[in-house]
Amino acid sequence: MSKVVTLRLDDDIYKKFKTYAEQDNRPISNYIETATLKFIEHNAEYVDDSEMEEIQGNKALQRELKQATIQAKSGKGKFVGKL
Repeated sequence: MSKVVTLRLDDDIYKKFKTYAEQDNRPISNYIETATLKFIEHNAEYVDDSEMEEIQGNKALQRELKQATIQAKSGKGKFVGKL
């Protein structure tokens, strides 16, 4: 069942949402919902508890991650990106 949520927006932000919603020929509420879901799906990465335990328990991996962090901060190596 749908839920009602009240959202307070500054006028400038409201106008942006309204413009984008009109361009997509949809209500503002639907545009905000869709845009938020897309953002979450594309930007959020989750690790479940068992995966985190495995990562934290893997001492070799921990050493490699620490070394990689040091190298990244010093500008060594190159960023490969996501697959």
